[in-house]
Amino acid sequence: MTNARRTTTHRRRSRRRIARKPLAGSLAAAALLGGAWYATAATSSGGDSTAAKTSTSASASAGASASSEAAADGSTSASGTATASASAKTAPQAVAKTSTAAKAATGTLSPTSTTVTLAAKFPYLTAGYNNTREWTRTSTAVAPNGTLRVAWPAADGVHVTPLTAAGTRSGADTVVKGAKEVGGLVAHNDGFALLTRVADTNKWKETAAAIIRYTNGHQTFRTKLTGTASNDTSPGLDGQLTWNGAKYGAYFVVHGAGGFADGHFGDKLTYISAKGAKLSGGWSWGCSHNEGIALHAETTGAFTSLCFDDWRSGLFVSTGIGAPDVAPVVQREQCWAGYCGGTFPGRTGDLVKSAGGRYATAFASRGAASAKKNPADSSGRGWTVTPRTSTHQVAVAFMANRNSGPGKAVYLTSAAGTENVDVHIAPYGKDRLLVSWESLKGAKCDAGTCTGTFTGTHLRLIDWNGKFQSADKIVSARISGDMAVSKNGTLTWAYAPVTPTYASPLNGASPTATSLRIARLTP
Repeated sequence: MTNARRTTTHRRRSRRRIARKPLAGSLAAAALLGGAWYATAATSSGGDSTAAKTSTSASASAGASASSEAAADGSTSASGTATASASAKTAPQAVAKTSTAAKAATGTLSPTSTTVTLAAKFPYLTAGYNNTREWTRTSTAVAPNGTLRVAWPAADGVHVTPLTAAGTRSGADTVVKGAKEVGGLVAHNDGFALLTRVADTNKWKETAAAIIRYTNGHQTFRTKLTGTASNDTSPGLDGQLTWNGAKYGAYFVVHGAGGFADGHFGDKLTYISAKGAKLSGGWSWGCSHNEGIALHAETTGAFTSLCFDDWRSGLFVSTGIGAPDVAPVVQREQCWAGYCGGTFPGRTGDLVKSAGGRYATAFASRGAASAKKNPADSSGRGWTVTPRTSTHQVAVAFMANRNSGPGKAVYLTSAAGTENVDVHIAPYGKDRLLVSWESLKGAKCDAGTCTGTFTGTHLRLIDWNGKFQSADKIVSARISGDMAVSKNGTLTWAYAPVTPTYASPLNGASPTATSLRIARLTP
């Protein structure tokens, strides 16, 4: 374990604060563990269980733009080299100047939206580390027939709202009673599968991870993925659920509840059949205190996965590897709780695959002024990373295949006083990528988290080499969770129609919304 690690706590979406507990050095199995530990804290939902009448309204408007979005904050530079390096001793730089043609193409980055009235109150904020304001995750998924599902949490469980391909309500919500979190969603023609947390009996009195499948409005299976037999719980998923047409892959955070990992946090990858049976493959204990999870379903073999590992201090390709001692390094980062730009997929990043088999991921990065093995770690696997910047910049990394490390990361932002959060990436047509993020000017940072003045939600197009294909555009549509990618390339996502503020931490219950905007963007 890493003896020199800073003893901070880490807020997850948990109902309970868990004390830090070091692993005894004499355990032979210690080599399997990420040696740091953190605490979790409760977050009030702020909602209630009173169901209102379900109604649907549609609007072509993308919503009124907040006055603070009227001008860009200068967080995206138009100068710099085409392939800015993420290596040590090199300041983050933006990619090459945007061409005139690319600036003209920016006009296409104008999401339209419909409005869906909700059947319960949606607590749209979650307290992150240091009570940082974070969007409560929603997940939008598209079925093979083009219809959509949106999952969002409320006081009475997780609601899954059915939508037409055009983004309007097509029926009443399915309410998954007792479900605590949206950890991932797969849409089927006849229903959906949800990765979530449910009640469980264990030494920590925490929830269990579970996949719940609904078919034609009825629950067809509920498979718990943690429990006493495996000595683990899941008080906060930070997860991802994918489907390749034959099996599900569920990747999520676990907390040891007995055995060699008692009291520690790791991650778990589990495969489940179409009927809810557990399959071989994956792992029971992986990246230490995974600060960020991404998972891409593959037709054959292991699903491609990424993790932000705090012990090894960086972003790794963890495909087929539980504890990635020899996994390719995507980027060295100081991945202490709160400091790291992780928390895939709820607050930053996604994993996109090209037609040619390459991968791209985007994340909030502070870079590495230096990165070296931690001499205080007797295992020889711990790393110490000194960040280059106090604020997070938007970085994109490309991988040649699912088992390789990347070339040099490309940075889309560089302003030292601007914090960038909620970073996402999605395919945009055949050969471009859409990168989105939110910016905070006048950032004041403490223990890795920052407050500041919100200055807009940014959209930017790049190609598969990181070259800008559009100018930076600020829009009123927020991106607060997973996007659905339809067969024609349309991107669809759900968000609460409010203007964010990052001026202060979130203390107390979350405010609630009674409607969702369903945003659509077609290349």
